[in-house]
Amino acid sequence: MNRRINNQLPNNLIQLQNCIKRDPIGYKQEFQQQYEHFRSLLELFQFDPSSCDSEFMNLVMFFAHVSHCYPNDEFAVAYPSELMRLLRLFSTSLNPGVRLFLVKALILMRNKSQLASNDLISLLFELLKCPDKKLRSLIKHHVITDIKNMNSRKRMNTNYVLQNFLFSMLNDSNVIAAKTSLCIMIELYKKNVWKTSKTVNVIATACFSRIPKIMVTALQFFLGTDQVDQDGDNQKDSDDSDSDSENLPSAQEIAMANRVNKKTRKRKRLLERSKELLKRYRKKSRPETFDFSAIHLLNDPQGMAENLFKMLESFNERFEIKLLLINLISRLVGIHELQLLNFYSYLQRYLHPKQRDVTKLLQYVAQASHELVPPDSIEPLLKVIANNFVTERNSFEVMAVGINSIREICARCPFAMNEDLLQDLVEYSSFKDKNVSMASKSLIQLYRQVNPLLLRRKDRGRPTQASRESGPPIQYGQLKAVDFVSGTEVLDENEPDLCPEQLEDNVSDSDGSWVDVSDDENEIVEENLTEIQSDENKNSDEPHQDPKEKASLISSSRILTQEEFQKVRLAQLSKHLQKARSKKQPPTASAQDANKSSSAALPEIVPLSSIERLYKRQKSDKQARLESIEAGREDRGKYGSRKGKMNDFASKNKRETGKGKSFMMIKHKLRQKRGRRSFKEKQIALKNSLLKRFQ
Repeated sequence: MNRRINNQLPNNLIQLQNCIKRDPIGYKQEFQQQYEHFRSLLELFQFDPSSCDSEFMNLVMFFAHVSHCYPNDEFAVAYPSELMRLLRLFSTSLNPGVRLFLVKALILMRNKSQLASNDLISLLFELLKCPDKKLRSLIKHHVITDIKNMNSRKRMNTNYVLQNFLFSMLNDSNVIAAKTSLCIMIELYKKNVWKTSKTVNVIATACFSRIPKIMVTALQFFLGTDQVDQDGDNQKDSDDSDSDSENLPSAQEIAMANRVNKKTRKRKRLLERSKELLKRYRKKSRPETFDFSAIHLLNDPQGMAENLFKMLESFNERFEIKLLLINLISRLVGIHELQLLNFYSYLQRYLHPKQRDVTKLLQYVAQASHELVPPDSIEPLLKVIANNFVTERNSFEVMAVGINSIREICARCPFAMNEDLLQDLVEYSSFKDKNVSMASKSLIQLYRQVNPLLLRRKDRGRPTQASRESGPPIQYGQLKAVDFVSGTEVLDENEPDLCPEQLEDNVSDSDGSWVDVSDDENEIVEENLTEIQSDENKNSDEPHQDPKEKASLISSSRILTQEEFQKVRLAQLSKHLQKARSKKQPPTASAQDANKSSSAALPEIVPLSSIERLYKRQKSDKQARLESIEAGREDRGKYGSRKGKMNDFASKNKRETGKGKSFMMIKHKLRQKRGRRSFKEKQIALKNSLLKRFQ
């Protein structure tokens, strides 16, 4: 029987690779033999770089695996530089498969620390000019992984060199290399590897790039819109982890149940539909996460906002990119409370109902509003929105959107509203459309807390203890600082004695984790509210003590426990439930914070749903009704007799054949049918004929 030549050791590279890794010295001769063979193939390959020789590629990967076994061999030491020289010489003329193979071999040797990271990354960025998408994705993935591993080993010197290299590549003439370096820096920031202000400020320079792709990528990074959930198998782990917290079956459990049950078309259809509904529910229930730490790490947000606005005024790119620019400027102005007064007058030209994406523009106007903006700059915006949106010549939905946007602007800058405009908007609280009336009532509710003096007496609502203690509203530029924790006047001046178990409970409660509250605990909170109200009524009969002095003494003398904070919060909440005291009764120390709590809790981003909020369900048009009808027919059977035929290939009966005949052929049968009519049927037929005759 003939022996197989391919199984012999010099020809079987995989077996030889295994033997060399086990005993490098014993197989040194075979290694030298393969080296000579590689040199000859390399010389032939250099004459025709576009060729694809499988034997040469196998030898390249073989030496990439075993070259580290001979650290003192000249060829093993010079092998990585030989491959790098080959890639530099024939980068564009190489076969794509061979080029990808050589890069994989270099990455393998880099993982074994046979070459420096700086040398390999500089070579990989030179290869980005090659038109090869697989190669670009491999380069991007390797650079991110290599830098991440390097930071885990705390190699800071090499890390600084790589940072400077990537920062310099952002201004490279090659567009692909510049965009890849930007994407790598963004990924490293998201993975908390380079989450520093230096990285953020370098990415900020890309917002002023003349290349639209680079500029859009940088803008989306600061806006947080590039974090898109990817559907598919890679979300299986996250779905399974979510199913632990929610009482829902995972996609794996649904597939297992279908595997056990009988295989039918209906079960298969239900399986696909249940997977889709499960994925849709998880996506809907997952809260939106926005990471604005990059905007907070900017060194000069005022200068960046001014430069972006200067670029926006002479911008000629697509409208979508212009919206990204406006969005970023508005967030910079709103988060850092900047002064960019020309930005508000610039936005006025886009605020009319027929403008494309006008709800987003209204959202950006609200984002750019804050308390430090002069009222003279935002008041014209409110008038433009009121004149263009809140008029009866527009539809009810447009009017509701206009009032909603005015409410969001005034929630962040309440000084911009004047009394006349507010009274006009309050009149819509009794409007015939529910969307408009509810939007107007929400504006009334806002100014009941912010500045009730702008409302008429009947619109201010029933005064509570919190509204009475709030005092006169502050004016533009006025600040009121307190030196005590508001509401601590309800506590005892003497510090309560805590046992060690209570101290441990306080520490465990303050770890920031969520606590499930049952219905019984909610009843306890309601009982505590009534107890606090009764205690305050009792204390009103006692000799008067200045509550501000008492609150300042308690706040500065000791650290409050969790139970005391809970008592303070309940006391603050009870003031919104109590009727206003008479002017003779003394006020409490929590004067300003009760009404400031709503404005202080405003988010950094204005949700688009608060602008587009419609309280009444919109009437469906014909297309929407047809779509719902078609959706209801998906899992329903066909129309027809439920009895059906026992055999689909059987012949037709007389009624079915008669449907295809002409009228003259079945006319005589109608006469027979009339003759068999009952007296009641004849009476109805006569009545109908007489009605038709005398109409």
